[in-house]
Amino acid sequence: MKKVLSFDVDQTLNVAKTPITPEMAELMVRCLDKFELAPISGQKYEQFLAQIYEPMKAAGMTDAQAKKLHFFVTQGRRYYVYDDKKKDWKLVYKYDLTDVQVKEMTQALEQAAKELGYWVDLTNGDEVIENRLSQVTYSALGQKAGSKEKYAWDPDHKKREAIAKRSKELMPQYEYEVAGTTSINVTLPGTNKKFGMEKLLKYLKVTMDEVLYIGDMTQPGGNDYPVVEMGFETITVRDWQETANVLRGILAVI
Repeated sequence: MKKVLSFDVDQTLNVAKTPITPEMAELMVRCLDKFELAPISGQKYEQFLAQIYEPMKAAGMTDAQAKKLHFFVTQGRRYYVYDDKKKDWKLVYKYDLTDVQVKEMTQALEQAAKELGYWVDLTNGDEVIENRLSQVTYSALGQKAGSKEKYAWDPDHKKREAIAKRSKELMPQYEYEVAGTTSINVTLPGTNKKFGMEKLLKYLKVTMDEVLYIGDMTQPGGNDYPVVEMGFETITVRDWQETANVLRGILAVI
C-alpha cells in the first residue's frame, strides 16, 4: 500500500517556473488526507514556497495537513518540513557546495554554452547561472523568461545535452543533468535524485514499495531517471494535466 506520493515539479506539477494551478492545489490538498506528499526538484526553496506551498495554502490546506508535505529541495540535498507550532518551514539538513565548487561549475557551464553558441546575455537583471547553494543551475533564458519562450528554446533537449557534454569535458569531477525546459543542474557525484530519494526513505521511514513517484523526465539522461533506476514504481507524465488525471484516479479508488 502506498504511503507517499513523490513528484518532480516543473512540467509535472505546473507550467515551468509558475505556481501550480488552483485545480492542482486542490487535488494535492485532498491527497494529504491519505498520503504524505514529497515534491523533489532541482529548484530552490523559495520556488517551492511560491509554486507549491502558497497555492496549496490558498486552496485551504491546514497546518495539520502541511505537516504531511515534505520539500526535498535541489534534488534532496536540502530537506524542509512544516513546523505547525511556529507556522513556518524548518530546515532538517543541508549538503551545500563550497565556493570553489560553485566557481568551477559556473565556469564550465558558461564556457560550454559560449563555445557552442547558446549563451544569451541578459539585460533584465536575471541570471543565466544561479547558485542554489547545494547545486548550480544553468537556465538558458534566465528565470524570468516566459513559458512559451522557454518551451520553444530546446524542446528535444539537444542544446542542453550538448552543453552538458562539453561542461563534463571541462570539469569532469561534477555531474550534469538536463532538467525542466531550459535548465542543466550541476551537482557533486552521487547527489542527484537518487540521493534525495534515499533521504526520503530514511526520513519518512517508508520502504520503496510504499512510494509512488510521478515525473516527466524519466528517460535515460533525464533528471527523473535515477528514480527509475532505483526501482521505484514510477508514472511518466507529459505535463501537469496528466498528473492531475493521475491524482483524480488515485483519489477515486481510495
